[in-house]
Amino acid sequence: MASPPLYQLKAEFFKTLAHPARIRVLELLSEREHAVSEMLPEVGIEPAHLSQQLAILRRANLVVSRKEGSAVFYALTSPDVAELLAVARKILTGVLSGQAGLLADLRASASPSSSASKPVSTK
Repeated sequence: MASPPLYQLKAEFFKTLAHPARIRVLELLSEREHAVSEMLPEVGIEPAHLSQQLAILRRANLVVSRKEGSAVFYALTSPDVAELLAVARKILTGVLSGQAGLLADLRASASPSSSASKPVSTK
């Protein structure tokens, strides 16, 4: 049986990331290892939901857990995950900057002092 094409595996990988809570968890873990109890207020979801999201990240091998007493700590499996989030932030910054520029151009073209809105002389 042939293995799935790389583009399909990439799509599955990005589907795993496609949840705000999972992205927030990965952002937190990019800084350092965190206990689940530390992440709860930062992620802002119910404990059971956070547990589900962490399980998805564990199954995808993006995070690892360890137990210390009654506390469970999570860490990234690779610094590449943090790098991916940083690259995504850089891409989004560029996209949003471009959109801000476009919005400014649209607003400028809609202003009464712009030549686009001046009446055309019929002489």
